Amino acid sequence: MEDSLVKVVSIVGARPQLVKLAPIAAAFAASDVRHMIIHTGQHYDADLSDVFFDGLGIPDPDVHLGIGSGSHGVQTGRTLAALDPVLEAEHPDWVLVYGDTNSTLAGTLSAVKQHIRVAHLEAGLRSFNRRMPEEHNRVLTDHAADLLLAPTEEAMRHLAAEGLAARAELVGDVMVDICLRIRDAVLAGAHPRPALPPGIDADAPYLVATLHRAENTDDPKHLHSLVDALTDLPVPVALLAHPRLLARAEEHGVKLARGAVSVGRPLPYAQMVGAVLGSVGVVTDSGGLQKEAYLLARPCTTLRTETEWPETLVDGWNHLVPRPGDLGATEWTGLATRPAPTAERATPYGDGRAAERVVRTLEGK
Repeated sequence: MEDSLVKVVSIVGARPQLVKLAPIAAAFAASDVRHMIIHTGQHYDADLSDVFFDGLGIPDPDVHLGIGSGSHGVQTGRTLAALDPVLEAEHPDWVLVYGDTNSTLAGTLSAVKQHIRVAHLEAGLRSFNRRMPEEHNRVLTDHAADLLLAPTEEAMRHLAAEGLAARAELVGDVMVDICLRIRDAVLAGAHPRPALPPGIDADAPYLVATLHRAENTDDPKHLHSLVDALTDLPVPVALLAHPRLLARAEEHGVKLARGAVSVGRPLPYAQMVGAVLGSVGVVTDSGGLQKEAYLLARPCTTLRTETEWPETLVDGWNHLVPRPGDLGATEWTGLATRPAPTAERATPYGDGRAAERVVRTLEGK
């Protein structure tokens, strides 16, 4: 009978979570699990949200909370208050939270206080940078959740070091599932060519760049320095500008579209994969894009002091460069435009069937 089926509620709210939701939703659809989607609306810009439901075949959310922007406290508090009555009415067997956003922490708090079991997808990631809001979200979520779905052996080691091994399961990384599927479809011509910014020739060498983290955008001097470094590169740079970057650049008087840099909008996921495949490399402060560059065999230069994905650093596929201005122009140019390593990449993130393991794990608990 339907009432005997396992019921899982997924809580998502930001662009990376929607990408992770795609293979999970497909795996649930192929199972007997009843799956419900709550979209918090943490990313409310259509470029960061709605287009992913259209482009990845994700079912429409069952509930859209429309939380929108705000400080971390305001956004988390609004989400928590809005989720409480929804989870009380639905009372699923599991609440599945994704990654490290304010939506993740709010969903976890709402569920555990109502004695609903929580499973954390992408558990065990650590940057060890306590200035990052995401680091607090992921640590607090891991310690509150009932089931920790880890993407890598390194994540499992972090969980064990924090006394959480008994709750941890190695399932692999669901981003591999969707990234490889879309990669194959793009290479087969099943998706249109990416809408790159004006001034970028898709048939000539170019770099893909994104920049959005608070530590890179909130300080005017640092943001100026990073943009200056991008504009001085000898290869055209397709800067796919997150709304946060646009807002901070306007606030700080930073002109983005100059020199090597052409500015465009965030791309739907399949077009983003196509843009990376067509590029000679990536410059970013995004955690997800670091890993996608690795999976798509493009060198990545990460504008941060650390990474949650240390596996990407092996053999030079990824380099951490928090302050390009501290390097000589030749050294920075050489890093950002370096060729792809010749070493064969390992497969630390799994075999592309992580979503199936997640569903089987939740069914069996």
